[in-house]
Parts: sequence; C-alpha cells; structure tokens
Amino acid sequence: MAVVQDADPAAALAAIRRLPLERRYVWRVASALKWAFADCDDLSVEADRQTLVPEDLAKVTELLKYRPVQFCLFLKALLGPQELQRIMAEALGHALQAP
Repeated sequence: MAVVQDADPAAALAAIRRLPLERRYVWRVASALKWAFADCDDLSVEADRQTLVPEDLAKVTELLKYRPVQFCLFLKALLGPQELQRIMAEALGHALQAP
C-alpha cells in the first residue's frame, strides 16, 4: 500500500521482513495452489468437460480466464522474467506431451 500511495515503503518492508513465511502473501498463494492441484486428475477433468452443459462450461471458463496471466505475473515478480519463461516453457512441454 505504501508504494501505491507514493509513500516510503521502508517501514512496511521491514514489517513484512519480520513475518514468518507462513504469514506472507507468497505462502498463501503457493499453499492455495498446492491444495488446488494436490489431486489433479486430467481424466476427471475430461469427464467433466464431456458432461458439462455449455452454460456451465462457460462459467468455469470465465472463472479461469485470468488465472494463467495472474500466475505468470506471480512467478515473474517472485523469480524474475527468465525463470518465469523457463518454468512455463518446461510446463507447457510436459502438458503437451501428456496423453
């Protein structure tokens, strides 16, 4: 908020620095993704895709619309643009090779 309000972020960054990992934003996002994909099963996704009515598929598609970009922005901010590109290229390669 300090940066958005054009204020000196030093005090806010010092407070964040003292937080344990489990209370930080990056932990919340990483933990949510861990649980979201803990039992990722592409066969179940395929079964849902084949059986969803078009209106429900549209709702799910809309819900997911910005998630890839948000995840890329998260990785870029955390790891830098080169590591983002490496991770996403590797992930895309694995996903395209999977049956």
